[in-house]
Amino acid sequence: MDGTLNALAMRIIFSRKGFDSSAGGGPSPIVDGVPISLPIPAGAASQTTYGDLALGDHAARASRGKLGPGDLCHHDPMFLRDGTCAFGQCGAAQTHLERQGVGLGDVFVFFGLFAEESTGEPHHRIFGYLKVEEMVPLVRGTPEKLLSIAHPHALAMHHSNDVVWRGEGRTARNASKALRLTVPEGPPSLWERPEWLKRGGLSYHGKPERWLRGGRLKSVARGQEFVADIGRRSAPREWLEGLIAEINRR
Repeated sequence: MDGTLNALAMRIIFSRKGFDSSAGGGPSPIVDGVPISLPIPAGAASQTTYGDLALGDHAARASRGKLGPGDLCHHDPMFLRDGTCAFGQCGAAQTHLERQGVGLGDVFVFFGLFAEESTGEPHHRIFGYLKVEEMVPLVRGTPEKLLSIAHPHALAMHHSNDVVWRGEGRTARNASKALRLTVPEGPPSLWERPEWLKRGGLSYHGKPERWLRGGRLKSVARGQEFVADIGRRSAPREWLEGLIAEINRR
């Protein structure tokens, strides 16, 4: 361990983001070995199009032509060039984070549905992370630093409990097996879970029948934020350090 993660009790949040069959219409692409998470479509509370992010063609293919370069997207989580991430959450999902005690020093692990363009098998994989260093409740006002990057939650309140989480964060530069959650040739929702993640240790996954033999987990079909309270255990921290190193590997 290199000591970069909080030495106190902490939580790892598996945070589902990006395109899927209901949001966007299909998996995000893996292009030249790099996973590209496509933001979900947005309403008026956005100033960013898929074209602005150079994702227009990818969005058109993944959505089967329903979306294109001129369509607005919900650019969130927002990974910035300085190696930080700004991620907005609100409503029931934010309430769940609060009830689970998520706060400073905790780590979001972002995952979504991906496939190699045209030929790949849809599967869940991890594509980025955020180490929480700051929580910004927008009910108190929107700071200029969020307005200046046109973060969608800063442009318009989505709910009375809007919060933007900020801190170190980056996206994966590779689509290695180490970042894949779905078991080989399995349906996307059937995961090969980390050894440290045991029955009862992940929010929204309390049913015993979800925890299968052979280190497998049948993940829930709906929901955004799944919280693992790892306390002070070393095994989850070592897994997380390795995961972040893999995300940052070129």
